[in-house]
Amino acid sequence: MELRNVVIVANIWKDESHKVADEIKAYLEKHGIAADILLTENLDEKFDISIKTDLLVSVGGDGTVLFCARLVENLGIPILAVNLGTFGYITEISSTEWKQAIDDLLNGEEKISRRLMLKVSVHRDGKRIFQCQGLNEAVVTSAGVAKVVNLDLFIGRTKAGTFRSDGIIIATPTGSTGYSLAAGGPILDSEMSALIITPVCPFTLSNRPLVLGANEVITMKVDEGQRTDLMLTVDGQQYCELEENDEIVVEKSRSKALLIASAVRNYTQVLSTKLNWSGGMHA
Repeated sequence: MELRNVVIVANIWKDESHKVADEIKAYLEKHGIAADILLTENLDEKFDISIKTDLLVSVGGDGTVLFCARLVENLGIPILAVNLGTFGYITEISSTEWKQAIDDLLNGEEKISRRLMLKVSVHRDGKRIFQCQGLNEAVVTSAGVAKVVNLDLFIGRTKAGTFRSDGIIIATPTGSTGYSLAAGGPILDSEMSALIITPVCPFTLSNRPLVLGANEVITMKVDEGQRTDLMLTVDGQQYCELEENDEIVVEKSRSKALLIASAVRNYTQVLSTKLNWSGGMHA
């Protein structure tokens, strides 16, 4: 990978984000690489990223990476995700490992992980009123005090059933370790091409998580007679208020998120550490 222009996106709410971003910028410039820093305090901001950008460096946590993935989803720009804690499910590179990661890039030793992204749209009275991209998941849940919602679920043109639950999660393999996992969904290899449907606390115990091929188009229709307001959330950062008879369409995006993989640990090691697969009392 030839590096000439790099953009560093830093989450100002993360401790040491300014310091680490400045250090990365200085290190890149020392190697003759132009670098700009963008500070974000709202992970729904709009930044224009030049097509001439060779690399985007995310400084923060997994949420910052989700934000960066949307910024460059149609530009094909790789993302180097640096976590200011230790490392996250997506941000495999810790704050003490970024120099080695950059050196690997400069030496042509990088490994890029290609992650499926979602395209999510909301249709009302035959018109599309909302559309966005996401790397982790799209979630339809209650926005009010009452939690139970009624949703018709379609896979392609086939009605899969009516789900009475706290909501439905449509997750990517990257998002399989997020909200979907907490709701009882399976963990998928991060580079698989698949979609996960996970009901949230379903009223009927036979409603179970379902893994589909990535080419399937999933539609959720909001039934009439809801006892609560409903909300669509994508990656926990983009929102759309829903009305009865709205249709939420979730399908794979044409673009993929390109993440620089860690040379220190692989995905299995990340899962083992984060989920405490130690075999001891906390396993």
